[in-house]
Amino acid sequence: MSKPAYDQPFWEQLWSKTLREHADKVAQRPPNAHLTREVVGLPPGRALDAGCGHGADTIWLAAHGWHVTAVDFSASALAHGRSTAEAIGREIAERIDWVEGDLATWTAQPGRFDLVVSLHVHVAGSVEAMVRRMAAGVAVGGTLLMVGHRPTDPTTGAPTAAASQVQVSVESAVAALDRGEWEIVVAEDRPRALAGTGVDAVIRARRHVASSRP
Repeated sequence: MSKPAYDQPFWEQLWSKTLREHADKVAQRPPNAHLTREVVGLPPGRALDAGCGHGADTIWLAAHGWHVTAVDFSASALAHGRSTAEAIGREIAERIDWVEGDLATWTAQPGRFDLVVSLHVHVAGSVEAMVRRMAAGVAVGGTLLMVGHRPTDPTTGAPTAAASQVQVSVESAVAALDRGEWEIVVAEDRPRALAGTGVDAVIRARRHVASSRP
């Protein structure tokens, strides 16, 4: 059996089917626990939610005062997020810009965001290049938060739901960030709350100087 392509048509078809058949369950999904844990104490500013999916994390950020650019390449997921935000209220909806884009090529304006978040994104191509591309959008003093799901559960050796995907790992993210520019605040593997569901790689870094790259 061949692996899924994990390209735009794959994710659009998956989101379209999921939202058509289980919109009520999607609406009940809480924001990512790593996001709420790592970001709750930061002063709100401009945020990028790269790979925003159905928008739960984007809406949580907007509700906590952030002005969010939410990027995904599933039009169905973006439409769901937009309509959810509008249903909550104008104050939340006006803090969010929904952008259809492919993270394999989409690049943020350098140094624009106080917070860049990329959670459980399947990476097409080099993980290190993806990390650097996301990191380039972080302003001096800003935060980069990336989370990836390990392909195997280290306690059992069993494959996880991400076994056929390429996601960010602690090692790849730390290797991609220039220590002259970044302070690594968190770089650890965290078991998921539900036993047997695997481990998440969590990386939070703070940019303390501007990039030296041209």
